[in-house]
Amino acid sequence: MRDDVDVCGDVGGRGDVEWGTVPGLVRSAARRFGGVEAVVDGRTRVSYAELGARVERAAAACVANGVRVGDRVALWAPNSLDWIVSALGAVSAGAVLVPLNTRFKGGEAVDVLVRSRAKLLFITGTFLGTSYVASLRRAAGGTVVGECEGGPPARPGPLPGAPCLEQVVVLSDDAPADFRTWKDFLASGDGVGEGVVRERSEALTGDSPSDIIFTSGTTGRPKGAVITHAQTLRAYEVWSELAGLRQGDRYLIVNPFFHTFGYKAGVIACLMRGATMIPQPVFNVETAMANVAAERVSVLPGPPTLHQSLLDHPARDDYDLSALRLVVTGAAVVPLQLVERLRAELRVDTVLTAYGLSEASGIVTMCRRGDEPSVIASTSGRAIPGTEVRVVGPSGKALPPGSPGEVLVRGFNVMRGYFEDPAETARAVTADGWLRTGDVGVLDHDGNLRITDRIKDMFIVGGFNAYPAEIEQLLGLHPDVADVAVIGVPDARLGEVGKAYVVRRPGATLTSDDLIAWSRREMANYKVPRAVDFVGELPRNASGKVVKGELRGR
Repeated sequence: MRDDVDVCGDVGGRGDVEWGTVPGLVRSAARRFGGVEAVVDGRTRVSYAELGARVERAAAACVANGVRVGDRVALWAPNSLDWIVSALGAVSAGAVLVPLNTRFKGGEAVDVLVRSRAKLLFITGTFLGTSYVASLRRAAGGTVVGECEGGPPARPGPLPGAPCLEQVVVLSDDAPADFRTWKDFLASGDGVGEGVVRERSEALTGDSPSDIIFTSGTTGRPKGAVITHAQTLRAYEVWSELAGLRQGDRYLIVNPFFHTFGYKAGVIACLMRGATMIPQPVFNVETAMANVAAERVSVLPGPPTLHQSLLDHPARDDYDLSALRLVVTGAAVVPLQLVERLRAELRVDTVLTAYGLSEASGIVTMCRRGDEPSVIASTSGRAIPGTEVRVVGPSGKALPPGSPGEVLVRGFNVMRGYFEDPAETARAVTADGWLRTGDVGVLDHDGNLRITDRIKDMFIVGGFNAYPAEIEQLLGLHPDVADVAVIGVPDARLGEVGKAYVVRRPGATLTSDDLIAWSRREMANYKVPRAVDFVGELPRNASGKVVKGELRGR
């Protein structure tokens, strides 16, 4: 399916044309929504005008500390006002933002710092009981063989294992002697004039890279997808319009900022529409409900598990959740019951599903407001304007509607490539611009896409292709199943069979024999799991995706 590539079809304007670059968007938001509340972070509340001033100050500090256009600046911290200010400040100084996964261990973080050749790092102090500073120092104490652009760094770095890294700024009031505090860093830019910052940001164009989003790393080593300012602005103007985000909305951002769903469908989208951002650093259902009630939250995107846990919480009725009006979900199978319960029990007007990946600016398809609940639950919607989606067989030939195959996407949203990795880029993007997603999907006659699985997760039972996501969706219909993941395991007779890891609903006494017997009544025999393990929770990365490699390791 293809929408007109020059006109956004069923959506509004073009963000890349209107604002040009991310710093252009920040300045525009400060002008248009000056007195509107921009961010609520605990007891701190700032308006859009105040946010714009804070971003300008952070950008000035980046300039004062030698950040040049195109330099990579990394950020390893949970959702907060300081994350928003430091990220937008770095980008406004011309840097390319490299967000780091807060679930990374020290060695994983250092690996991304070294490969991206980051010049500056913003880091949290302690998060979830872990000192990120101590973890980083332990991991970066060795010697890494590598070169920096233009020769050695301008000043000796604080971490021998990351030779290009010149400074580490701790987003708190305390920092080791060889690091800097956030307050000290900001003060260092006070001598840089507003005109200098403006000149720096105006040196950028829509084609300038704005960020490098490293993939989730559920399988293999994370790779850095390079996305430009124009791609970001165009994609999330589309997202905002299709979702119906508007000024006056109060948006609880639980999705992690290091992921596109949190940063771009959250921060960038709110800047476009003048919505209020309420960052929550880690998902806790009681905290989320308390925030929704106290702040009159109207927008709550997130993975299906977030909304399921909210619906099932025994204390849900103790909180006033009546302001909720918009839910956008994805990243996993969405049970039809979830869509119906959000509408019936919480009276959420708009529930939408979407599909995206880092290599496609985080958005490929999206449902439209007014779609039937069955379409929203069973598909991820249609291609966004300016893009094409195709499902192909092993030969690369397009398949007819209803046939499963690999999902390919082409359009303005496809990354410029993996950072300094032409071999992997060539494997991912064809010569004529089609991105191989690695996802298995089916298109219907209306162009709606249903993702059935990852190619690497599919297993073969006695010659039949079994797609875990399809089996998970069926198992999720059982009234005692709260969450489920399916993997293929070796079988002497059939080659492979399914094994299910199941989280029971509170109070349920479901047994493996019960679930297997139920499955035999509800699905083809080759799809029926031969074994069931009950677990307290499924292992997920911070993007909400089940880490199936960990399940296989069990």
